[in-house]
Amino acid sequence: MALHNGTMDLLENTVGVSDAVMLEPLTEELFIENLQKRFRAGQIYTYIGNVVVSVNPYRKLPLYTSDVIFEYKSRNIYELPPHVYAIADDAYRSMRDKNLDQCIIISGESGSGKTEASKVIMQYIAAVSGKGQDIDRVKEQLLQSNPVLEAFGNAKTNRNDNSSRFGKYMDIEFDYKGDPIGGVITNYLLEKSRVAVHSEGERSFHIFYQLLTGADDNLMRFLKLHRNHEQYRYLEHSGSIEVETIDDQDDFNVTLRAMEVIGFADEEIQAVLEVVAAVLKLGNVEFVHHGNLDGTDGCQLKQADEVQDICDLLQCDFAVLKSALTQKTVETRGDRVTVGLSAAGASYARDALAKALYSRLFSWLVSMINDSIRVRSAGKRKVMGVLDIYGFEIFQNNSFEQFVINYCNEKLQQIFIELTLKEEQEEYIKEGIEWIHVEYFNNSIICELIEKNNVGILAMLDEECLRPGKVDDLTFLNKLGETCGEHPHFESRGCKKSLSDKTLPHDCFRLQHYAGDVTYKVDGFIDKNNDLLFRDLSQAMFKCDHLLCKELFPEGDPEKLSLKRPPTTGSQFKQSISELMKNLLSKNPNYIRCIKPNDLKRGLMIEEKLVRHQVRYLGLLENVRVRRAGYAFRQLYEQFLYRYKMLAIETWPSWHGPPQKGVKEILTEQEISDEEFAFGKRKLFVRNPKTLFDLEERRRYRMNYLATVIQTQYRGWHQLMLFLRMKQGQILIASQYRGYRERTKYQRLRCAAMVVQAFIRGWKARLLARKLRHEKLCIWAVAIIRKYFIGWQVRKEFRKKFRANAAPKIIRFLQVALKRRYLVKLSRSLPSQSPISTDWPKCSFLYRKPSEEIKKVYHRWRCQKYRTKFDETSKSKMREKVTASNLFKDKKASYPISIPHPYKGDYVRLRQNQKWNKVSRQTDDQYVVFADLVYKVNRSNGKLVPKLLAVSTNAVLVIDQRSMVIKYRIPVQTIQKISLSPFKDTMVILHIRKQENGMLGKKGDFMFNVDHVIEMVAKTYLVAQNALGKPPEVVIAPKLQAELTGHISELNFKAGIEDIPNGSVKISKKHHRFDILEA
Repeated sequence: MALHNGTMDLLENTVGVSDAVMLEPLTEELFIENLQKRFRAGQIYTYIGNVVVSVNPYRKLPLYTSDVIFEYKSRNIYELPPHVYAIADDAYRSMRDKNLDQCIIISGESGSGKTEASKVIMQYIAAVSGKGQDIDRVKEQLLQSNPVLEAFGNAKTNRNDNSSRFGKYMDIEFDYKGDPIGGVITNYLLEKSRVAVHSEGERSFHIFYQLLTGADDNLMRFLKLHRNHEQYRYLEHSGSIEVETIDDQDDFNVTLRAMEVIGFADEEIQAVLEVVAAVLKLGNVEFVHHGNLDGTDGCQLKQADEVQDICDLLQCDFAVLKSALTQKTVETRGDRVTVGLSAAGASYARDALAKALYSRLFSWLVSMINDSIRVRSAGKRKVMGVLDIYGFEIFQNNSFEQFVINYCNEKLQQIFIELTLKEEQEEYIKEGIEWIHVEYFNNSIICELIEKNNVGILAMLDEECLRPGKVDDLTFLNKLGETCGEHPHFESRGCKKSLSDKTLPHDCFRLQHYAGDVTYKVDGFIDKNNDLLFRDLSQAMFKCDHLLCKELFPEGDPEKLSLKRPPTTGSQFKQSISELMKNLLSKNPNYIRCIKPNDLKRGLMIEEKLVRHQVRYLGLLENVRVRRAGYAFRQLYEQFLYRYKMLAIETWPSWHGPPQKGVKEILTEQEISDEEFAFGKRKLFVRNPKTLFDLEERRRYRMNYLATVIQTQYRGWHQLMLFLRMKQGQILIASQYRGYRERTKYQRLRCAAMVVQAFIRGWKARLLARKLRHEKLCIWAVAIIRKYFIGWQVRKEFRKKFRANAAPKIIRFLQVALKRRYLVKLSRSLPSQSPISTDWPKCSFLYRKPSEEIKKVYHRWRCQKYRTKFDETSKSKMREKVTASNLFKDKKASYPISIPHPYKGDYVRLRQNQKWNKVSRQTDDQYVVFADLVYKVNRSNGKLVPKLLAVSTNAVLVIDQRSMVIKYRIPVQTIQKISLSPFKDTMVILHIRKQENGMLGKKGDFMFNVDHVIEMVAKTYLVAQNALGKPPEVVIAPKLQAELTGHISELNFKAGIEDIPNGSVKISKKHHRFDILEA
């Protein structure tokens, strides 16, 4: 659409005719040809009066940018080319400024772009209405309701990749300023049968595929799902999993974000996904035949895993759900009988439960959205409704769903014709123009055939569903034939007029709708109208502890048990359609009629046969005829006068009288017959479109003439202005040039004077500088001569007094002076008194050795000063740290890690243990220097046994950590040697001196795994040194020996083993060899 190069008029710069009312002659071929021309030129919108006909382009067009929205804002509907924005703006301003409630009715078949049109309208309303935090929140919630409803209510069909499988009517509520403050959504007849079955090449609802593709692995495990779509019976038979135009993963994230914006809590979103997963799982439940004892058919579960998963998701008892799926309870006059279901009956009950779960979940979602977007403030409100409902459907096989959908479209067509005629008639009466009766097809006879009480098709269907005895779809068809056989718009093989019609099958009936003949197959009408769910299943769902189940199945509450039959689907739909019609009749209607150009979903391709069919069933030509009845074109006097004022001398260039009189002057000047127009109170009515086109042609010719006159005048004025500007410019240039010339001359003279001045100043400065240099040299020469003369005098005077050893004394004096200066300088620049500081002042190479000695003396002095600050506890801790450094530095790999950690000693608070205090007094081990939980290595098998290890000032004690019983007491005098590996392990071996008649001598050496091994060894080392006067030997090597139970065993340490976790060891024993492995 070559849009928006400035303001464009409806009658200019457009392909074909923008308003079909102006077509001449009005034929179906010309109407379709006009649509084709505009479609191929990218102009997808065409008016029929104030009705917009929209052809789905199946490609991106630059029609919906913020610039286009701004251009259509607050503009008359005919000021710019046809657009959905024009209809939305006209409805919005009528609601805001005139207090008229509005509704926008979007109709058309599946794939014609109805859903996108409703989105565009919402986008426009959000853009042109007010701003503010609360208003923006409401707008965002209204806009984000679309992704949620599309995910749960839309599906891919053979005609449309994003087909709405439900009807939606949204009332957007505004305050007195025209700002949105909330809304209400009403949904109609979700196609829940799609959950269990759909045609080849189609998909189920989007949310199933979004969940399996977009959910993360944790969520999939939580919901007990797999990503393979073919593992689910409800999805596998479609043959269409991935769709080019749909990104299920991205759409899933969009859906979750939209639910969060609307206000769903995290637990509610989780509950919704659990129900969706349960529906998928239900499809995989299978039954096998099982004969009952009484000879009747029964069934049992083929596999219980899927049912168990459903029970986990819905928090249901397995036995209750299993019983509800395989049995049903029949109640008659107080008696309750449990009857087993056959495999086919159980499958039917399973599918019924899945459909009920999903459809009720969808209704719950709509109610939650309504609760989020409902108006919470009191006060007068204005309403704009947007109706996006399924279009007329004619398939190869048409069933109950197509019947009720087409019934809805019949009602919409009826209200469309009625409201259009009413609007035309009101405008004629308002303008004082005589109304002319219009012939049109009144489809009320078809609506009565379907909905009339007692004798309508819906009434017959309800009556057949309630009738006792054998009832099936064929008995219903026979009843229709008896009741409606004489109706001119009904046909079946049971009617006399259709007995020989072989195109009509015996299990079908045909209705002559306004859009064409549709043949309906009665198979499934009774079941779909009943829409029964066994009471056992409702009660089983109510017993679930799931967040939603009790709310979704209130009839399952045993305290509210009712034997009353629920209303049928047909009666519910008839009631909702009746309420919808009342709602629409109470508002000012606006129409968008959507057309699907082709079945291949390709851009720039239009199938004439398909478009012709839609033009007929949408009744577009009838709409044009109604608009053209009597007068095809009408326009306000002011607008007509503004557009055509150049056609009369009296009205050009401006008219100051009444607008109607000015219009008469124009029509009189153009000699237009009085029969071709009529004067209303505010508008001019033109009978024939040809008259308007003639006026347009004359206006175009007159505009060309006026343009030539204006160009002539403008060119003369332009040349005069050019001459005056050139003359003024010549004067300005001359004056500027003369000024420039004089300024240049002055600058040259000034520059020359400055150069002469610079040379003179330089010459004077050089003379002065030469004189000053000579004077300075003279003064320097005098000083040198005087100094040498004085020296000569002194040497001459004192030569006889000098001795032979004067030179060495002078040298020694100089050396002492230099040394003293060095020491004074050093005393002023001594480094920090911190013992760890390595800083030292630099010195001359002459004093390098003294500097090193002074550095050592200074370091010993500051270390002594640092030690004097310690108390006894700190001295002890420092002694332990120094001991650890002497023992392990550059020897044990784990030593650097232990340096920054202070030694706590008692890691288990042993001194505060009452049992220990009692035991320690008996063994004289009250003074504990180290205590920690360790692992003692079993000598026989190398296993690690947890023990409590304590090091006192007298002994090393191995204690049972529970009973505080001392297992082994190793006096420090008996510790001969301590062994460790050089690696990062925490193993330590205490070598015991052999004792006669002693138990320790028999046991041999001890092996421990101690977390704080560095601290434990350092403290044991010091305790043994204090007790014996000399320390025990400490051996650090990868291979060690130890005496265990009388034998010498080899201990081999290995590091870098990948299979062992960090910080742990693995000990294996083979004969007298222990292999100790670490990571």
